Amino acid sequence: MHASDTALFLVRLVIGATMIAHGYNHWRGGGRIDGTARWFAGLGLRNGILQAWLSVVTEIGAGALLIVGLFTPLACAAIISVMLVAGLLAHRPNGFFVFKEGYEYVLVLAVTALATAMLGPGRLSLDHATDIEVVGWAGGAIAAGVAVIATAGLLATFWRPAPAPAHQPEPTA
Repeated sequence: MHASDTALFLVRLVIGATMIAHGYNHWRGGGRIDGTARWFAGLGLRNGILQAWLSVVTEIGAGALLIVGLFTPLACAAIISVMLVAGLLAHRPNGFFVFKEGYEYVLVLAVTALATAMLGPGRLSLDHATDIEVVGWAGGAIAAGVAVIATAGLLATFWRPAPAPAHQPEPTA
């Protein structure tokens, strides 16, 4: 076994566990599904309850698939898509730095997922064991392409941001 196989497993494990924890938190943490639904609605997404459940299933499912290394480019696509939505709707207006609620964290997760799709899951994976690995440019193209299409579809279908407040003219004296 090569060190790269262990390194890829560690990356898959940490990203996957992070996504599972994030999905679990949307489901069972803080405000639970209702709180998550209100948060999504506050970002301009219609059908907050549906969005909350979609995020839970996507994050937990993609995290689990990534940990075991099964359908790795698709698991990575799901993670990239979740991070794109979060980055665009919740973090982009706040700039780069995570300590200012910026997009730094979601960018790192998305790019790491894309790199994992390109490198492949390594020998310690079900993709390798079942001989269904898709790596290199093909793995990256699947992950990036599916993520962009899924994100665009979700935003086109559900995103309805509140209109900007109308400008009130200054009163003249």
